[in-house]
Amino acid sequence: MREVSADPLNRSRFPIEDWRLVETEYSHRDLGTTETLFTVGNGFLGMRGNPEEGRDCYAHGTFINGFHETWRIQHAEEAFGFAQTGQTIINVPDTKLMKIYVDSEPLTLSVADLERYERALDMRQGRLTRSLVWRTPAGKRVRIDTTRMVSFTDRSIALYELEIELLDGNAPVVISSQIVNRQDGGSEYRTPDDNPAGFDPRRANGFAWRVLEPQFNTASGNRMALGFRAANSGMTIGVAVDHYFETENTYGVASSTEPDRGKAVFTVEAEPGKPIRLRKAVAYHVSRSVPARELIDRCRRNLDRVRDLGFEHFQRLQREWLDDYWENADVVIEGQPAIQQAVRWCLFQLAQNAARSDQLGVAAKGVSGSGYEGHYFWDTEIYLVPFLIYTMPNVARNVLRYRVNLLPQARERAAVLSMKGALFPWRTINGEEASAYYAAGTAQFHIDADVAFAVTKYGWATGDTQFLHRDGAAVMVETARMWADLGFWRRGASGRDEFHIHGVTGPDEYTAVVNNNMFTNVMARANLRNAAALMRDIRRDDPDAYARLEETLNLREEEIVEWERCAEGMLVLYDETLGIHPQDEKFLQSELWDVEHTPDNKRPLLLHYHPLVIYRFQVLKQADVVLALFLQGDQFSAQEKRADFEYYDPITTGDSTLSSVVQSLIAAEVGYQDMAMNYFLTGLYVDLADLHANARDGVHIASTGGVWNALVHGFGGMRDHGGHLSFDPRLPEQWRSLSYRLQYRGSRLQVGLEKERITFEVVDGQPVTLSVRGEEFTVAPGARVAVPLADQGPRLKSLEGSHPVIGKVRDDGSVIQAVVPESTES
Repeated sequence: MREVSADPLNRSRFPIEDWRLVETEYSHRDLGTTETLFTVGNGFLGMRGNPEEGRDCYAHGTFINGFHETWRIQHAEEAFGFAQTGQTIINVPDTKLMKIYVDSEPLTLSVADLERYERALDMRQGRLTRSLVWRTPAGKRVRIDTTRMVSFTDRSIALYELEIELLDGNAPVVISSQIVNRQDGGSEYRTPDDNPAGFDPRRANGFAWRVLEPQFNTASGNRMALGFRAANSGMTIGVAVDHYFETENTYGVASSTEPDRGKAVFTVEAEPGKPIRLRKAVAYHVSRSVPARELIDRCRRNLDRVRDLGFEHFQRLQREWLDDYWENADVVIEGQPAIQQAVRWCLFQLAQNAARSDQLGVAAKGVSGSGYEGHYFWDTEIYLVPFLIYTMPNVARNVLRYRVNLLPQARERAAVLSMKGALFPWRTINGEEASAYYAAGTAQFHIDADVAFAVTKYGWATGDTQFLHRDGAAVMVETARMWADLGFWRRGASGRDEFHIHGVTGPDEYTAVVNNNMFTNVMARANLRNAAALMRDIRRDDPDAYARLEETLNLREEEIVEWERCAEGMLVLYDETLGIHPQDEKFLQSELWDVEHTPDNKRPLLLHYHPLVIYRFQVLKQADVVLALFLQGDQFSAQEKRADFEYYDPITTGDSTLSSVVQSLIAAEVGYQDMAMNYFLTGLYVDLADLHANARDGVHIASTGGVWNALVHGFGGMRDHGGHLSFDPRLPEQWRSLSYRLQYRGSRLQVGLEKERITFEVVDGQPVTLSVRGEEFTVAPGARVAVPLADQGPRLKSLEGSHPVIGKVRDDGSVIQAVVPESTES
């Protein structure tokens, strides 16, 4: 990973604009990255930024949330309870393709003579546009403009527009508009490959069999359709396309379909000044079992609506939807145009990959790529759901509904691991555990507490008791049961009974299968407490709902009492010698990994060292204890937070994109303001500058959510422990102001932060009670509240050099050292 402290983008190629990501120069050297950056989607359907004419590309990609193939995982050495079902997102039939020929010469960007080129992702209009002037080998100049849009309001619909105009000279022009099953056919052309050779577990594996089995194909007039069934998962898909062609030139049309391809070919005798316009409407539908023919009928109905209402209708709805989105989600940073553009790109990705997830969940790469095989992780609940709760609470509810729907499989998984309650899968699409490496997968039991954390936060912030009492309650009960069963009681040295949790892996996957991981125990404690509190609230406020829980979940009062006892007895380790919370029982016994002197060509560590080598050292892939300090911040003092941050930061590699935003947030809180900014910029530009060299596989969705967290919780200083809004801001020294909106219990709150004050205004809704640095205020509609600020918190000198504990003596007399393990890797 590269860390950045300033704008890392080439601004001659990617100029700064408030509401667009613009590319003014084509390059084939970073195709994978730019395909990701210029993806369009809506959370259900996503299309990578491949060129309309098909060449060149890194990876053609069109993805539908949850549409996947399965297979049996083949373990080299099988054991009881290992994950059995592999799941990988499917590259659905590609409708982006519109090949262009002028004088029989194909447009191929990598070799084309381009007089002008601009590609732009318009974050206000929700469209990808491209405009170029091509000088053909015969010397004729051709203007080509394209637009691509995936609808936020009609999730199954995508719209394309192509306009070609000869600027001088007559020429025959051919447009071949196609549907192509790329999952099984790939690309017909060999294209530049920016995928470095070598092992990378973050990438998706290919299939060794035909995945999409043709079920149906038809062409009638300018409409064509294909239907498929996935070989093993049995999921079905239908895709249909309509064409609208317009020109004053003489032209002809021929349409046809075959099992893996549909094609509409428009042949034009083009003249200068007579534009050629092609509009292409597309509809996709998928199902777990409905026959493909029926899905195509649904597609036809979608296309009929487009025909009847027109492209302009859907484009207008797209703009209106985005106007409302930005009204609630935008974060404004005055006087920082480069950062502002990057922030809006991140926030736009959250909309593109979550808005229409519609109870399907949000994968680590959303619908922007095949990285991590399209699996859903804990990332969603910890990094994404908080953003959704405070900007789009209805979408947050839908995302949480995905977990509710997985409860039956989670109960089965818990039983396999000899536990009561439910255990959510570490990585999955269909609800079954898909992590073949259990030490860094299934052992991350904290997934249960993460889901419960999101459910609780949603309830606190929205007041949606219907969801909590009906759906959230079941999640809270079953996760609390799991913790109460997984942990055990042991008499401590002080004579106090302590509740221990052994054999788990925390968020830091460089330390696996340990006892009493601090993050896990702290989050489990909150899970147990919040589950018990919710049950008591339901019994008091909604007796009928409580009676249903007693009947359907066999809930008993003694269980609730036991959860409270487990929470109060939870062991949270603390080392008096170093004055910190150990990450786990054995962590401080190991030697430190000398991160400072680890060569760049040995990073990330997971690609260059065997897991057992990494496990032997104090080294972190990502913030672990530090993340707990944020999520359960009311459980720790300012002194504890600073001490923990100072200890763990020097041994955190940041090999996970989830880390830098959390480090930024806590650095800001404890006073390391310059470090907070550097970590923020590193998180902000993870994909835009390809800092982890894997942006080609899709957007890091959790990192984009983390950017919002770093802005609102970090620099904005907002906390919401126990459902109470509080603010202790840390406006960066070089920023003039920061403003954002929050939705809270049905009200919309405008927050404005400047160096001397923080202001609050209820834009609509009821009064909101909050506190600023311990002083309580009630903000009423129409009454702007301004709170003076004496400062922006402490400012400490950045941590530099070797780890501060090197050379100190442990209690057993050993001297603390830091080393870089030698590797014989050639």
